Amino acid sequence: MTTQHEPVGVAVAQFAPTTDTAANLTQIAELSSVAAGRGARVVMAPEYASYFVDPFDDTLAAHAQPLDGPFTRELATIAAQNDLTIVAGLVEEGSSGRVRNTAVAVDATGVIASYRKQHLYDAFGQIESEWIEPGPTGVAETFVVDGLRFGLMTCYDLRFPEVARTLVDAGADVMLVPAEWVRGPLKEHHWTTLLAARAIENTVFVAAADHTPPLGVGRSAVVDPTGVAIAGLGADVGVAVGWVSHGQIAAVRRVNPALELRRYRVEPRS
Repeated sequence: MTTQHEPVGVAVAQFAPTTDTAANLTQIAELSSVAAGRGARVVMAPEYASYFVDPFDDTLAAHAQPLDGPFTRELATIAAQNDLTIVAGLVEEGSSGRVRNTAVAVDATGVIASYRKQHLYDAFGQIESEWIEPGPTGVAETFVVDGLRFGLMTCYDLRFPEVARTLVDAGADVMLVPAEWVRGPLKEHHWTTLLAARAIENTVFVAAADHTPPLGVGRSAVVDPTGVAIAGLGADVGVAVGWVSHGQIAAVRRVNPALELRRYRVEPRS
């Protein structure tokens, strides 16, 4: 990695992963190259970037991989070629017939952080828990690039402010949210509102990468600590790069010291 500098370019890479893992990796490689050319240091691909099938079926487990398997090894190669840290959704081998929905952060050395989705999408007519085992609660997974700390959460976790708050308590400056935010009535509104809310209430940057339509809502974005989207996409495959910095976080917190004024802490529920 290069020496510390600010601001840091964070890219959201929007596409629709498929059942073809090799094709998914090719898409990540192409979008990562574009992002690096625009100055990004961190690139995030969507949830289920290694393998995605709709509706879920037994092939999900058949295509699950270990944390240090071929998918993350190829991500490390792409990261090395572009001097990047890459975050992407991995269908990870699990237990009892279910798999893990894991967000991995990978640089040229391999996996540097991994987060297993805590809140499964058993809502809006979906039952993710039939196929996915939940991750442990109270675990804040973070990593550092160029002096900024990045925290990991996944898709439906966005609806639970406690997850974001545990990341802030662990020192996160930027929250990264790989997602497959399924389309439906008001779902686009929920997506943009929640991204802004998590940024505003924690006075941090939030970056989120979604699947493109017709299944996902798209609208991947980088949101600043005031809740303003400073970079974003519509419905198409592509990359958007936003610039994040300690300086902007500090400036917002001088005006809005909400974290200092809060009177509650977050504890995991058994």
